[in-house]
Amino acid sequence: MKNNYVKYALCGLLAGAINGFFGAAGGVLLVPLLLHFIKLPEKRAFATSVFIILPISAVSFIIYTISENASLSGALPYLIGGFCGGVLCGKLYQKLSQNVLRKLFGVILIAGGVRYLL
Repeated sequence: MKNNYVKYALCGLLAGAINGFFGAAGGVLLVPLLLHFIKLPEKRAFATSVFIILPISAVSFIIYTISENASLSGALPYLIGGFCGGVLCGKLYQKLSQNVLRKLFGVILIAGGVRYLL
């Protein structure tokens, strides 16, 4: 059992580090870690990733705010849109198959990767 806690903590450490460096993407890293390293079922890995990222993102936001690299007023429009998108897709998520979720996730990863490479 202790070995599992080490694996869980390592996944959290990696997600937190990515989130701290880039302000996001910890959840993108967490999904493959939860799937292949922790062996969670796909739908549970996606949902768990979202659950874990909230506190990690809050910590990153506090650090960025203290260092004056972020502001709540600047982020507010995105927070409103993100909240609406989260509610809408959170409901839609329950109706999608694992296969569709996997393909959507892959498309997002590829599109993001191509965008940053170019």
